[in-house]
Amino acid sequence: MDFAYDARTEELRAKLLAFMDEHVYPAEAVAHEQRERLASPWETVPVVEELKAEARRQGLWNLFLPDSEYGAGLTNLQYAPLAEIMGRSPQLAPTVTNCAAPDTGNMEVLTQFGDEQQRKQWLEPLLAGEIRSAFAMTEPEVASSDATNITTHIERDGDEYVITGRKWYISGAMHPDCKIFIVMGKTDPDGEDIRRQQSMVLVPRDTPGVTIKRAMQVFGYEDHYHGGHAEVIFDHARVPASNLVGEEGGGFAIAQARLGPGRIHHCMRLIGMAERAIELMCRRAVSRTAFGKELAQQGVVHNWIADARVTVEQLRLLVLKTAWLMDTVGNRGAHTEIQSIKIATPRAVVDILDRAIQLHGAGGVSQDFPLAELYAGARTLMIADGPDEVHQRSLARRELKRYV
Repeated sequence: MDFAYDARTEELRAKLLAFMDEHVYPAEAVAHEQRERLASPWETVPVVEELKAEARRQGLWNLFLPDSEYGAGLTNLQYAPLAEIMGRSPQLAPTVTNCAAPDTGNMEVLTQFGDEQQRKQWLEPLLAGEIRSAFAMTEPEVASSDATNITTHIERDGDEYVITGRKWYISGAMHPDCKIFIVMGKTDPDGEDIRRQQSMVLVPRDTPGVTIKRAMQVFGYEDHYHGGHAEVIFDHARVPASNLVGEEGGGFAIAQARLGPGRIHHCMRLIGMAERAIELMCRRAVSRTAFGKELAQQGVVHNWIADARVTVEQLRLLVLKTAWLMDTVGNRGAHTEIQSIKIATPRAVVDILDRAIQLHGAGGVSQDFPLAELYAGARTLMIADGPDEVHQRSLARRELKRYV
């Protein structure tokens, strides 16, 4: 395993680091001020559109997509350090480079499984950043970490599919530019193979029978930049049968293909969040005095910073190994490592952010620093894309098989 950055990665890292320093970090405060003046908090603030134009001009666009026909054509190993940099400002940087979830995963689904018409109608405007999208899988009535539990019905009626169900925490759905949902439901609820009961269909937001019921909060945050998280009702919503993604019964497999890259992307960005927290800890420690000496001279602060640095270096190596395996043997061959980083990274980064908040005192939980919002995002990732316990169960079973 050689994790040295190649020439293209180094070039993109340099450009992205400069873009962050010159444009993204200064825009964080501007974006908050502009949002307070909007008629609706879900509207896009002007500075985001300005940053998107600048990112496109600099070639910092669709870096996540390995398909060179549609995206930058980077491997996971090449993309990892770039996603880490974007993770230092997770509300702005992924959005303005068109590398934000859930659009990234949806674009990958359309690239891999969409037909020519679906790619033309939905993938092309997503790649151009002209529209946004949402992925409707999670349901409030069942444990959606087990996708076989999903109860939304997708019934064939002649040349149409009829969708009926209730979804929640549907990321991106509150954004006014969200024009399309990829909806997962059951087309064959009584099928013998529980992993062939599900299918995915494309449902335009303006389809009759689709209702955005409410915005869901995450630790009190509404995540405006990414389009929020919504509860969505599908009440006999009808779409053409041609809106089926892939084949009937292929929904479970498509979801697994989508979630693998999504999980590693989250972990890449989490490392960037941890780096931002360490930087803020160090700046605070050398600028704040308590009980007659700088915080930087307190032994407990030394321990927090040292432990954070060791943890980040360990996590980065594990994420890079996972990226390398995904590139060389595929997602299935990297299954153990994908689950490992999904378990380890959010948990460790939450701990680092918690110490950074503690070091900042009351300021740490305020809007004057990004730490509280970073904490909310990192803590949520211990649930999103499968709770930690589901991955621990699967990983332990795989380990035990070698001894049975």
